Amino acid sequence: MKKYKLLEGVDAPSDLKKLSTGQLRSYCDELRGYIIEQCAANPGHLASSLGTVELAAALHYVFDTPDDKIVWDVGHQTYPHKIITGRREAFRTNRMLGGISGFPRMSESEYDAFGGGHASVSISAAIGMAEAAKLRGEKRRVVAVIGDGALTGGLAFEGLNNAGASKDTNLLVILNDNNMAIDQATGALKNYLVRMTTSMRYNALKRRLWRAFSYVPPLLKLCRMASNGIKQGVFRNSNLFESLNFRYFGPIDGHNLPELIRVLKALSHIEGPKLLHVMTTKGKGYKPAECNQSVWHAPGKFNPETGERLTGKNDVARYQDVFGQTLFDLAGMDERVVGVTPAMPTGCSMDVLMHRMPERCFDVGIAEGHAVTFSAGLAAAGLRPFCNIYSSFMQRAYDNLIHDVALQKLPVTLCLDRGGLVGEDGATHHGAYDLAYLSTVPNLIVAAPRNERELRDMMYTALQSNLPFVLRYPRGNGTGEPWRGAAMTALEIGKGVCLREGSEIAILTIGTSAGAATEAIARLGKDAKIAHYGLRFAKPLDEALLDEVGRKFKHVITVEDGALRGGVGEAVTAFFNRRGFATHVTTLGIPDRFVEHGTIPQLQAQCGYDAEGIYNELNKILKR
Repeated sequence: MKKYKLLEGVDAPSDLKKLSTGQLRSYCDELRGYIIEQCAANPGHLASSLGTVELAAALHYVFDTPDDKIVWDVGHQTYPHKIITGRREAFRTNRMLGGISGFPRMSESEYDAFGGGHASVSISAAIGMAEAAKLRGEKRRVVAVIGDGALTGGLAFEGLNNAGASKDTNLLVILNDNNMAIDQATGALKNYLVRMTTSMRYNALKRRLWRAFSYVPPLLKLCRMASNGIKQGVFRNSNLFESLNFRYFGPIDGHNLPELIRVLKALSHIEGPKLLHVMTTKGKGYKPAECNQSVWHAPGKFNPETGERLTGKNDVARYQDVFGQTLFDLAGMDERVVGVTPAMPTGCSMDVLMHRMPERCFDVGIAEGHAVTFSAGLAAAGLRPFCNIYSSFMQRAYDNLIHDVALQKLPVTLCLDRGGLVGEDGATHHGAYDLAYLSTVPNLIVAAPRNERELRDMMYTALQSNLPFVLRYPRGNGTGEPWRGAAMTALEIGKGVCLREGSEIAILTIGTSAGAATEAIARLGKDAKIAHYGLRFAKPLDEALLDEVGRKFKHVITVEDGALRGGVGEAVTAFFNRRGFATHVTTLGIPDRFVEHGTIPQLQAQCGYDAEGIYNELNKILKR
């Protein structure tokens, strides 16, 4: 075990303030080492947090938290913040069942000013806090830290627009610019920031002005005016942020502690909305993470000394890989097929298409709503877009789906990765609600494959359907079903399949929950008279299959890796009620509460729809 002399002496930001600037530098080295050590054994979001070590330390060194508020965007950059604010020992339980969250949580600490997990929310939340402080007459400073590509989200610009209109609201926005989201950042804004940070003329003159004037508060206004003149000369269209009435400062080195502290202290005395542009390196201080930032965003277990990743070998393909290869195969078959992703090409495996047919693939940045409407535009112009969005993030594009895709009946295929419980990322990332909220939308086909082969066939079915089509699949590995290179078959839309005949109890499953049901039935023995049906489609439901089940069985169990409220089980129950069947239905799935973090098996067991939970329900009915 490494010795962390300074780290162990800091249990709150007040302890941090007792350190000299030189000690603070050593503290940051220890903090970075501790994060690497802990994440090596207990995986988490490594690279983003390594890049914010100095920034988090400087913020808590200068500002009086928790009275002053720091709102962190994209919560996976907050490990240093958590450790500084009294959770050093608790960090050993990071993302574990019953342990602390990997993201900011208001219920976890008074230092977590606002919950995080989805991108682009910090500025809107922070301006709300700043306005509240102004209304109450409180001298509270509010800081929003936005980074990892989150500034590409439309909500971030809405927040900037609103904040810039309030010139007397004390808000500091820190742009943590590392030129990355999870993958390489894209888009015009990224190019604009690169131009700003690489202008040698502007940066050289600006540094001289800051050194000359930043220690003298009365001259700060003069410093700003001179800086603006430089920017006008270098960038003829002025500065994007200043056009929104923000005072712009930077860019500065986000790993230079003395400079960070000096600038933050100076800015803390300036009223009104202001933006500090900070340049950081994702994965800073750990060479493997610096050299391959996308992989080390969340690398799994690794050897901290050698950088060797210790991910267990598994010959079974991940669902995301089936999607990526199948999309490439479909693109080879049909020149109309294109891929769209909001900043997740590697995470969803659309990089397979991106590398081989880059002109047929679009990474639109962290902008889910735009991704859906952009896909609708592609479809309206005759293309066949496959838009891949994590299920939890799709919630941000619900209106776009209803208004721009479904209402106009455009052939957009939405592929929702990470459907169901996703594990250690917890409540902000579980894809719990998609089956429920999507099934209420007219014109949509909503499907969920039970294995790799069905995912492949459903993607082909979606292409052939010429309809708005949603298919959702879980995080992780498939069942081992052969799929690679297999010929694709168009499935009959709205038709399920009988997986096992029976006469006493019927189990109806949607998607990959079929695997747990099969295991539960097997535990009862080969003579168990349990029928098993795979619905395949949440919408439209297979009414002929349900009619047969309702007439034949008195007891039915539905199983879904999704929310029970408004889910498939309730839709099946409603169907039986409409037909007047005296069928008793037990629904298993995600209960009406936010499920916290843990491994997927742990959480499914907690919710009662793993193989053990299904087996127990079968036994209860059989005993009756």
